[in-house]
Amino acid sequence: MEKKALRGFNLKIAEGEFITVIGSNGAGKSTLLNAIAGETLPTSGSIRIDNQDVTDWPSYKRASFVARVFQDPLAGTCGDLTIAENLALAHQRGKCRGLVSALSRKDKEEYAAILKKLNLGLESRLDTSISLLSGGQRQAISLIMATLSPLKILLLDEHASALDPKTAAFVMELTQDIVAEKKITALMVTHSLQQALHVGTRTIMLHEGRVIYDISGEERKKITVADLLQQFSASIDDDRLLLQQ
Repeated sequence: MEKKALRGFNLKIAEGEFITVIGSNGAGKSTLLNAIAGETLPTSGSIRIDNQDVTDWPSYKRASFVARVFQDPLAGTCGDLTIAENLALAHQRGKCRGLVSALSRKDKEEYAAILKKLNLGLESRLDTSISLLSGGQRQAISLIMATLSPLKILLLDEHASALDPKTAAFVMELTQDIVAEKKITALMVTHSLQQALHVGTRTIMLHEGRVIYDISGEERKKITVADLLQQFSASIDDDRLLLQQ
């Protein structure tokens, strides 16, 4: 029997919203990000970004306004290149990549100024191979790379879950600072119910390819992790009842 990853799915995201996405395994979280990024093209329905129909656009065509940070810190950077070269590649995201000149002093000064804000000492290591950095350092740079050029939407795919608690907290704080400073629209998939309620401005819960819970504003501020778990259990039970009827 065919199982659709997303079905009857309808989601409107306002500019500047920061949505956390939760749900059990197989709920459709990664498929949602893949569909927005253009990695998976839908068999029906439509995807619009800034009133532009991008439903049939592949990922490379959306790259100028959709960026993604993955769970694996190695996925967002190229280990064979230096920190500066990785940042230069990110700066060209969505643009024609013909032959380009070597990194200029101005480029390196700009990248150093950005990295200095991280307080990791990376501004003095621009010519270091990125493969020599820790997972947390690479994930921090992945965030910088994803948001280096103007974009419409940032997709965060459990991007702190592979890190130790202290590093994960740093990356989450950096994420919130960047999103707020640049007023970016963002979707973050997370398995942490604590993060789901305390990061961003809106939380949605997926189950079997549908949105079963959507909360924001003052109402979101009042609920607890226990409330969220109860809502999840109740929604699943309602879903099973509907299937039996």
